[in-house]
Amino acid sequence: MKPLLEILQSGAAYLEKRQIEEARLNMEHLLAHVLGCRRLDLYLRFNENVPETDLVSLRELLRRRGEGEPLQHLLGTVEFCGHELVCDHRALVPRPETETLVELVLKKSATAPARVLDMATGSGCIGLSLAKAWPGSDVVLADISEDALDLARLNASRLGVAAKFIRSDLFEKITATFDLIVANLPYIPSAELPTLSVEVRRDPMLALDGGPDGLRIVERFLQDALPHLNPGALIALEVGHDQGPAVATRCTELGYEAASTAPDLAGIHRFVFAVTPQATAAAAV
Repeated sequence: MKPLLEILQSGAAYLEKRQIEEARLNMEHLLAHVLGCRRLDLYLRFNENVPETDLVSLRELLRRRGEGEPLQHLLGTVEFCGHELVCDHRALVPRPETETLVELVLKKSATAPARVLDMATGSGCIGLSLAKAWPGSDVVLADISEDALDLARLNASRLGVAAKFIRSDLFEKITATFDLIVANLPYIPSAELPTLSVEVRRDPMLALDGGPDGLRIVERFLQDALPHLNPGALIALEVGHDQGPAVATRCTELGYEAASTAPDLAGIHRFVFAVTPQATAAAAV
């Protein structure tokens, strides 16, 4: 057995040598996970000895984290908008930037939309967070990946949320119209994929690759969404750090109104919003 503080310090040093960002914080999360306590509780237990059985589990987690496996995958869950979601290899790790998108959508909606679509839902983090905020709304979660939908279903069950799940290549299998469509689509240019961090490259490539310019799928989405939007409906997207203005301009060219961008907490305009004209919107297919 070894004292907890010694283990915490040596583990953080191990991760730092392997160039893991926020090595100390990562180590605290892993140690708390193994011991089954809150991270902050560790500071009250520095003098305790950690049993060898726990050290065996911890060493394996440290090895995997040092090799670039995302912390959220090792912990098995991630907090998003105040909800604990299951997180694994089946979908993108929900990120803080996307929490800001949810917050902005809630602010922009004076009343709860009757029908909501979360396109490319992944873990379901966006759609399920909106469903929790708007329990009376009819929420649909769509994704091309059945694995991702299985994960979203699991998270819906954990949160006690009723939602409809559709496997669809964008709007291929979507027949209804909506008052809000929100999406975090693949937007990374194909040539940039090899330059991503080891952690990000553990996410499904299907959820990252946006084609040669990063906007191939976003362009399809903007065109195909129009027949599925009610008059005055809102679309909300998360895009790449340098794509917001171009996507907003494209929205205007396609006939959307009031196209605008909004910044994340770092001041990067990665969120795009637009509405459909009040007088013209196609009927459901």
